[in-house]
Amino acid sequence: MAWNEPGGGGKQHDPWSGGGRRGGGGNGNGGGGNNNQGPPDLDEALKKFQDKLNRMLGGRGKRGGGGNGGGGGGKRSVFALPGLLAIIVLAIWAASGFYLVDQSERGVVLRFGKFEQIVNPGLQWNPPIIDDVRMVNVTGVRSVSQTKSMLTRDENIVKVDISAQYQVADPRDYALNVRTPDLSIENALDSALRQVVGGTDMDEILTSGRALLADTVSTRLQTYLDSYGLGVRILAINIESTSAPDAVQDAFDDVIKAREDRQRLINDAIGYANAIIPEAQGQAQRLIEQAQGYRESVVAKAQGESNRFNSLLTEYRQAPQVMRDRMYLDTMTEVLSNTSKVLIDINKSSPLMVLPLDKLNRGNASGADSQQDVNVTPSLIEQLRNNSAGSSNSSQTSGIRREGRQ
Repeated sequence: MAWNEPGGGGKQHDPWSGGGRRGGGGNGNGGGGNNNQGPPDLDEALKKFQDKLNRMLGGRGKRGGGGNGGGGGGKRSVFALPGLLAIIVLAIWAASGFYLVDQSERGVVLRFGKFEQIVNPGLQWNPPIIDDVRMVNVTGVRSVSQTKSMLTRDENIVKVDISAQYQVADPRDYALNVRTPDLSIENALDSALRQVVGGTDMDEILTSGRALLADTVSTRLQTYLDSYGLGVRILAINIESTSAPDAVQDAFDDVIKAREDRQRLINDAIGYANAIIPEAQGQAQRLIEQAQGYRESVVAKAQGESNRFNSLLTEYRQAPQVMRDRMYLDTMTEVLSNTSKVLIDINKSSPLMVLPLDKLNRGNASGADSQQDVNVTPSLIEQLRNNSAGSSNSSQTSGIRREGRQ
């Protein structure tokens, strides 16, 4: 509803008019001085804005009062409105060209479909529609996994659960060379895995060959991806599990258990051998050293006996009789020193074997020095004493030879 009521002889009925304008003319524009202290008229302000906009566009603006004022403006330009619209569209187009590249991303810029550059993280601007920017995450670790059943070299079926972790190394190749990089990596992983498993026996895949299998698949997969120009780098290949088909799984578990038991027994045998062999080698070395010592002692003793015999031979040639008697005495001394019996020469008769008198009593008490049991009677002791006394008084007796240990 308008605040200024039309008609009424120029009376103002807005609440801020303070009684309205008064003055002559009666044409509704106040006639007299401008003593209105109220706010501006919104309808009038809107009309003025429309007039200014029309004049900018080359149209005619309203002039004078009463709504029928004449006055012509310039001719309307046919390019004014399209130009204004073009400016607005250009401003919107330019503003839409700003974008933000995250720290973990790189922007691949295509201009009219052709590679232009790679932009780094930060606030960037490229002309919209002309340039196409594709964001590629270069720090995130991506992964692809699959579970496949395949044929081994020994014509057995094995089920392998494998996963590959990779990272984008070249954002341009990753974004432009292949339409679906993830699908290409998955297919390349399947091809590499089948190639490696097809050249390996089932026992190696199920037991000790899993680590070697992962390394070989990683090398082959990286070769495939480099030949594709995919721009990714393989970080790790994980063999999650390898198993036989479900129908024969129990039998393979028994085989694996038997193989582990065999390896355990082999390890025990190796440990026992490592403990026994050094001891046997030590004993062998000790026997060898003892034999060498015995050999050296025997050789030295033989050489000493030979030198002694040569010395005796020299002396024997100089005095044969003396050496003969000396050798006889030495021999008898050596022989009789090992027995407790005594030989007594009485009246040049045949020798009489007697026992030493000083050891008989002790031999009866302890028997420690006796080589055999001896029965000594008083008559025998008396006879020995008489024979000994008689031989000492006889002038014909050449002497008594007594030798042996007392």
